[in-house]
Amino acid sequence: MAQSDRDGFTSAFGVLVATLGSAVGLGNIWKFPSLTGANGGAGFLLLYLASTVLVGLPVMIVETMLGRTARANAVTSFETVAPDGQWWWKGIGWMGFAASLFILAFYSEVAGWVYAYIFKAMSGEIATVDPKVAGRAFDGLVSDPVGSLTWQWVVLVLCGGIIMFGVSKGIEAVTRKLVPLLFILLLVLCGRSLTLPGATQGLAFLFSPDFSKITPVVIMTALGLAFFKLSLGMGTMLTYGSYFPDDQNIPATTTRVMLADLSVSLLAGIAIFPAVFAFGFEPAAGPSLVFMIIPAVFTSMPGGTVFMTIFFLLTAIASIGAMLSLLEVPVAVLCERYGMKRGTASLCTILAIALLGLPAALSHSAAAHLTLFGLNAFDLYDFLSSNVLMPVGGILICLFVGWVYGLPELERHLSNNGDLRNRPLIRGVFLLVRYIAPLSIAVILLNGLKLL
Repeated sequence: MAQSDRDGFTSAFGVLVATLGSAVGLGNIWKFPSLTGANGGAGFLLLYLASTVLVGLPVMIVETMLGRTARANAVTSFETVAPDGQWWWKGIGWMGFAASLFILAFYSEVAGWVYAYIFKAMSGEIATVDPKVAGRAFDGLVSDPVGSLTWQWVVLVLCGGIIMFGVSKGIEAVTRKLVPLLFILLLVLCGRSLTLPGATQGLAFLFSPDFSKITPVVIMTALGLAFFKLSLGMGTMLTYGSYFPDDQNIPATTTRVMLADLSVSLLAGIAIFPAVFAFGFEPAAGPSLVFMIIPAVFTSMPGGTVFMTIFFLLTAIASIGAMLSLLEVPVAVLCERYGMKRGTASLCTILAIALLGLPAALSHSAAAHLTLFGLNAFDLYDFLSSNVLMPVGGILICLFVGWVYGLPELERHLSNNGDLRNRPLIRGVFLLVRYIAPLSIAVILLNGLKLL
């Protein structure tokens, strides 16, 4: 595919909402509140913010810049920007390709649970004030092989249908509508949560730091979340960056995305924690917070069925933007490197994920006995992508930009050939990417591999 024939984002707002849709996902609604709850609240939040500024944002800036410079998929991008003869750098792109498939193989299953819970909430099936009853409902869903596969396939068909329409008419058109809707639904839930008696206790937990709860484990957890939350090291920012207009201010855009992503996480915390405290539930419930605690929390309040449905609807919306960005990584590679038409590439990708995701969807039922290194398929895919491929990819991106690509090229492309007066900012990004970010991500890698 010639560069002139490539699709792309059509406006600055389209760039913002599509990139934000990639960063915002189930992690904002599910992982961020649960990790904040489990790691002491406000102190963890401050560490997460610092880690995002020092590690996540600089890597996001340079990864997006490499994509725009190359105007190609994640693999070809490194072939284009690497010095002549250094072909091995394209391995970073292939790692992103693999990471996106592994993530989608289990992420689509979690998204399927969320979609199922929209209907469970509407029907009143999970309207219970007892988290143990809600837990049995969740166990019933994940242990049902037919239900697990069906909901996973529903999610894949929906997102695959969108990705077939391309970047501007598919990804951008959908995220233009869904991202604002996500904010509206979150604000509705926040408004309701803040009117509950005892809501101030939840706000204090979220915004009043208790530094005695900060431990080395909490620091590493915040560092890991800051890296993973911005969709780094999986080829998505490289691919989306290749669709950016030439005059897009990448540092400004990525900073807005980071701040908006943080806002979504904070709004999710405001929607959840006041309600959790108001009805006497445990904020450190971890991942079960969404599927076991949330139904009990919302059932406890007047109009709970409506607000519970809204919660799972916005969680489903959050999952779509992230899945679209992940799907675009292999689809772009198949289209540009192997000459496939977009429809064919999208269909092949969806079928590959459905096959790869089959054991993940059945990990809590028919395939529960199939394990490797003590991990079922669901946990294995999560481990390979989150603990190996993404951090290794992130480290290699930092080493490439900091030690091979160099400051002059970084200044040229991040200043839009001198049109932007941002040299001090670029030098700061360069220093962080050259020294701080790779060392920090190495800590994430070693911690994920249980070597720290």
